[in-house]
Amino acid sequence: MKAISYSRYGGPEVLEYGERPDPKVGPDDVLVKVRAAAVNPVDWKAQAGYLDGMIEAVFPVIPGWDVSGVVVQPGVSVTEFSVGDEVMGYVREDFLSRGTFAEYVAAPIRTLARKPRTMGFEDAAALPLAGLTAYQVLHQALAVRAGETVLVHAAVGGVGSMAVQIARHLGCRVIGAAREEGRERIEELGGEPVVYDESTFVQQVRALAPDGVDAAFDTIGGTFLKKTADVLAPDGRLASIADGEVIGLGGRYFWVRPDAQDLAALAALVDEGALSVRVARTFPLEEAADAQRANQEGGLQGKVVVTVAWPD
Repeated sequence: MKAISYSRYGGPEVLEYGERPDPKVGPDDVLVKVRAAAVNPVDWKAQAGYLDGMIEAVFPVIPGWDVSGVVVQPGVSVTEFSVGDEVMGYVREDFLSRGTFAEYVAAPIRTLARKPRTMGFEDAAALPLAGLTAYQVLHQALAVRAGETVLVHAAVGGVGSMAVQIARHLGCRVIGAAREEGRERIEELGGEPVVYDESTFVQQVRALAPDGVDAAFDTIGGTFLKKTADVLAPDGRLASIADGEVIGLGGRYFWVRPDAQDLAALAALVDEGALSVRVARTFPLEEAADAQRANQEGGLQGKVVVTVAWPD
C-alpha cells in the first residue's frame, strides 16, 4: 500500500511517501480502506519526539490518528462491523507505528464508530480526536450542566469550536475566547466572544460573567491558563488539555482516549444537526508534509485533512 512514514524523529522533512506493507488484521481489528485522515498537532509533536517518554515509537512510523473510510475486512472476532460499513475513528494505540496516513489501516474496534450519515468522509475524518476531546472534557473532566456558564479557549479551533457546540447543546451559556478575527465565528456557533488580550482578558470575561464562570476549558495553557483561574466562580471547575500546570491551580489535566460509545454519540449529534465540523484545507496523501506544515503554522478556522484518491 501507499503510505506516509518516518524512520527518525523530526519535522515535516522526515516524512516519506512510498510503499509500506499492508497491515495485518488482528482478531479485534477492522481493516479500513482510508478515504481521509485529519492532521492534529499531536501528530507532529509525536513525530518530533516530544512524546518519546510516554509512547514507544516502532520505526518506521506511519503518522495519523484520525481516519474515515470503508471497512474491507473485519477481524475474525469482530461482529460490530461488516464489509462496506462507512466508519470513522480515533485510531490511537499504545505505540506509534501503524497510523492513518495510508491507503489502509488496521483499526481496533474500540477506536471506531459508524460515520455520521449526513457527513462526508473529509468532514468525518476531522471529527474523532477533536470531537472526543471536547466531548470527554465537558462530560467527564468538567461535568457541565444545563444553565451553567462555560468558558472555552481557542473557540474557533478544532477542539474549541466543537466544545462550544456541544456545551450549547447541553444547555450551557458559552463564552468563547479567540483572536479578533474569530469573533464572528464564535457568534455563529452560539457563543459570546472575548478577545485574547493579556491586559483586558479578565475584565472582558468578568463583564459577561460578574460572578465568575462555572467551568473553563483550557486548550492553550501558559499565561491565559493562569488568568482563567482568576475568572472562575468560587466553586468553578477548570480543565486543560495543554498545560499540566492546571493541577497546581486546582484543575484537571486531561488526555483524550478512544471510546466507541463516545464516538457514536458524536455521530448522533452530527446527524441531529447539533454539531458540525469545518475543514479549512485538504491535501492529497502524497503532500502530507505540506498538510503538516499548514497545521503547524496555525491561523486556520478549521481542520487540515489528508485525502486518499481511489478510482471509481
